[in-house]
Amino acid sequence: MALDKNPDELIPTRWSLVARLKDLGDQQSWREFFDTYARLIRGVAIKSGLTEAEAEDVVQETIISVSQKMAQFKAEPQAGSFKGFLLAITRRRIVDQFRKRPPHAESQAGRSDETARTSILERIADPASGYCRSWLVE
Repeated sequence: MALDKNPDELIPTRWSLVARLKDLGDQQSWREFFDTYARLIRGVAIKSGLTEAEAEDVVQETIISVSQKMAQFKAEPQAGSFKGFLLAITRRRIVDQFRKRPPHAESQAGRSDETARTSILERIADPASGYCRSWLVE
């Protein structure tokens, strides 16, 4: 595990909040969820090589996907963590954004030297690395 983790990646899971998210009408809890996790989602998207606008789309689409899957989510340690569940969905939304790009958009996206030598899929955080097991199938 890397020692240079982003502080957003160390957000502890608040299981009471996760439980309240099963009620899609609980706007206060969903706002709290957004305020807690949007920055993490956006950061993962940016680190993966997306633009700011694309990262914002990933945040919105991830929140929508989480809301659609919360009814089936079970807090079972053997199945993986909530953050793994969230990051697995985030990763799929990032891949969706790359697929939406026109064929030559990768070279026009303004990649840094650090990411210019790394393939796109290698830059996307892998939720299977200890976070997520059973939510990889969508």
